Amino acid sequence: MFIDLFSPEQLAILTQIILIDLVLAGDNAIIIGMVASKFPTEQRRKIIFWGIGGAVVLRIILTLLTAYLLQITGLRLIGGLLLLYIVYKLYVDVIKGATYEDNIKVDNSNFFKAIWTILLADFTMSLDNVLGVAGAAGDHYGLLIFGLILSIILMATAATLISNWIKKYKWIAWAGLFAILFVAIELIYTDIKILFL
Repeated sequence: MFIDLFSPEQLAILTQIILIDLVLAGDNAIIIGMVASKFPTEQRRKIIFWGIGGAVVLRIILTLLTAYLLQITGLRLIGGLLLLYIVYKLYVDVIKGATYEDNIKVDNSNFFKAIWTILLADFTMSLDNVLGVAGAAGDHYGLLIFGLILSIILMATAATLISNWIKKYKWIAWAGLFAILFVAIELIYTDIKILFL
């Protein structure tokens, strides 16, 4: 019944979006948890609440902005090149097992500095997720909204579980990596075809 609602093309896009979200959505919540863990227990809940709240708002704004920008010829090429860099980073971080703890410095002297650290990390990490999902969805706005909602749900509820799955089952990371690589190549090819062919 559910399958009948989607064409084969939409099902392929939906699969790409789910794989991209699975591999990329967990990063934000892991950072939030890492920053919150440096604070006393009574402040942790507030940091997690404001961190996830900020990430949700950022992700909605970035998704709307990215979906619009990817309609502009020339920017798909830039988006595709950015995604190629994200594929490389994902390979280094997830497949080879580098950790974010080396990259994030947490100042635990101030609650607002912690929130600022989370928002900066959210911005950089939401960008890869949003770019991947918006690139995969193209002009299928229903699937774009689905991808956005799924990434928010995964980030808020299942990040640790997904992180453990990816460590345990490397094929999930590889599948996500190839899904992002496919989107990157498609974006680059689309613009090259319009601009040069």
